[in-house]
Amino acid sequence: MAIPNKPTGELLAARDPEVEEREVDILIVGGGMAACGSAFEVKKWSGDKKVLLCDKAAMERSGAVAQGLSAINTYIGENKPEDYVRMVRNDLMGLTRDDLVFDLGRHVDDSVHLFEEWGLPVWKKTADGKSIDGAKGLEMGTLKEGAAPVRTGKWQIMINGESYKCIVAEAAKKALGEENILERVFIVKLLLDANKDNTIAGAVGFSVRENKVYIIKCKAMMVACGGAVNIYMPRAQGEGKGRAWYPVWNSGSTYTMCAQVGAELTMMENRFTPARFKDGYGPVGAWFLLFKAKALNALGENYAASDFAKKELEKYAPYGLAAVTPTCLRNHLMLAEMKAGRGPIIMDTVTALAALGEKLDKKELKHLESEAWEDFLDMTCGQANLWCAQNCEPEKKNSEIMPTEPYLLGSHSGCCGIWVSGPDEDWVPDSYKWGYNRMTTVNGLFTAGDGVGASGHKFSSGSHAEGRISIKSLCKYVRDNADFAPAIKESTQELVDLTYQPIRLFLDNCKYTTAVDINPNYLKPAGFAMRLMKATNEYGAGWMTYYQTSDKALEILQGLFSDMHEDAEKLGAGDLHELMRCWEMKHRLWTVEAHCRHIYFRKESRYPGFYYKADFPGTDDENWFCFTNSKYDPATGEWTCKKEPYHKIIPDA
Repeated sequence: MAIPNKPTGELLAARDPEVEEREVDILIVGGGMAACGSAFEVKKWSGDKKVLLCDKAAMERSGAVAQGLSAINTYIGENKPEDYVRMVRNDLMGLTRDDLVFDLGRHVDDSVHLFEEWGLPVWKKTADGKSIDGAKGLEMGTLKEGAAPVRTGKWQIMINGESYKCIVAEAAKKALGEENILERVFIVKLLLDANKDNTIAGAVGFSVRENKVYIIKCKAMMVACGGAVNIYMPRAQGEGKGRAWYPVWNSGSTYTMCAQVGAELTMMENRFTPARFKDGYGPVGAWFLLFKAKALNALGENYAASDFAKKELEKYAPYGLAAVTPTCLRNHLMLAEMKAGRGPIIMDTVTALAALGEKLDKKELKHLESEAWEDFLDMTCGQANLWCAQNCEPEKKNSEIMPTEPYLLGSHSGCCGIWVSGPDEDWVPDSYKWGYNRMTTVNGLFTAGDGVGASGHKFSSGSHAEGRISIKSLCKYVRDNADFAPAIKESTQELVDLTYQPIRLFLDNCKYTTAVDINPNYLKPAGFAMRLMKATNEYGAGWMTYYQTSDKALEILQGLFSDMHEDAEKLGAGDLHELMRCWEMKHRLWTVEAHCRHIYFRKESRYPGFYYKADFPGTDDENWFCFTNSKYDPATGEWTCKKEPYHKIIPDA
């Protein structure tokens, strides 16, 4: 007799779940900032159309902003959208969809003004230049009224943001209506129409709280489920297992589900490998920008200002010689120092706080020290916990920083994602617009936030704004195709069988062994995850190899991926939590495979510091200054990759 799957109180899954079928006009998949933007905006444009939002989690704490944030990283304010485009383009080594970035830049501030209207505390500057945080900031008026925010950089503004996501989700729920929201429902597969080629018709998913499968027909869909984490082995192991910078529940569902129905992907070779406080993964942005701290090598040198750094940056001209060094090249300098034996890299928090303390009185200094802690308590509690565990007071003891494992995203300092149509305006090249704004190459399938490729630096505010842009276009699509009646190819039984296949495999075989996780007939998602991350870390430019790979290594990895696709059909789940984990691992496998296919296709190292190809070192603008796109054909199961030309719309300054 086998022991129970695990004595944790998780709901054991039934062989035959309840089935609920719905038909709506508009389906929003996701619950993060982009989906909240869509939920807030959709009723303004949809009229009497039926709308449904499905979120794998609960919207109040869903997505990358779940723990909170200490800053809004995209606020145009007194700047110009054209300069925003130039900044994004420079940071992404010259390649962006200028149309998408500009379109976002001219709309993003409206979302930020809404956040403040809904109750988000925004830091303000007084007339004499002092910073006021918390509710006191309102004494200076609102941003919309012209109050000056506390900027840590040209584009960033400081907030008290522990409850940032709760505030945004509350507004989204109120606008959409609780009756139009399904939480704790994991959409796992998108469905094409049976009668109309290359057209979305619905989706299938399951509840992670009860034995129920949902089959949803729709006329159009906006998918925004975030990026991908735990596709590479985290640096944190043992008791820190699972610790990561990006939210661990982001499993590449956006990229996988859209790719599986034929949506064209773009720039999937790009990844974000951020420098963060070692082991705790605390962000370093506020320390560099607000506290003016410097990163030092083990010799105590400001290595970024050294002759060695200058020579390294010259290798990547013109980007390395720009006034602001691209994020990936800042990483490259850190890695170059460590390879030269001058590591580890240290964040000089002591000097930074001491220098600021010379300008402040005791009360102001004490407040500043509390802000050093709140920077993490707002968004990365684990880093504050680690400081406590290590008896670290940042005003007395410096901390080590280190590049993390790679993540895939399209809204931070990364630009992988889906190829979408841009604004239908005269200034946009024809190859950038083929349909509705933010629609993928599949009819009726829209995306936003991390889903939109070739246009990074949206962050939280930009993702929310892009969700609003996307859903407005989607509503126009629905109105223009009012006669479309979606018809799903698969039968109800086929979709239930597909969704619950890991459960049935487990139930059919779990009694064969006394150790429930060891069985010749199935494997568990936890083991599958370790296998996937080990392979990508070793062959796919993970931290183990200093982010270096080669075509030969990627060919070996592709063979491992093929085996893992076969074995993914043998994933078994004994409860609903494990069923979710099984589907997350299937999505992660597809996503990271697309990523590595793109690295293989691009014969250069476009993003040094994020990844390197040993056989194609350096950038090659002559042959590869272009977008790289890929497409999976759901009819044949074949992948193809191609180049897409870049068009400079916004000229250099």
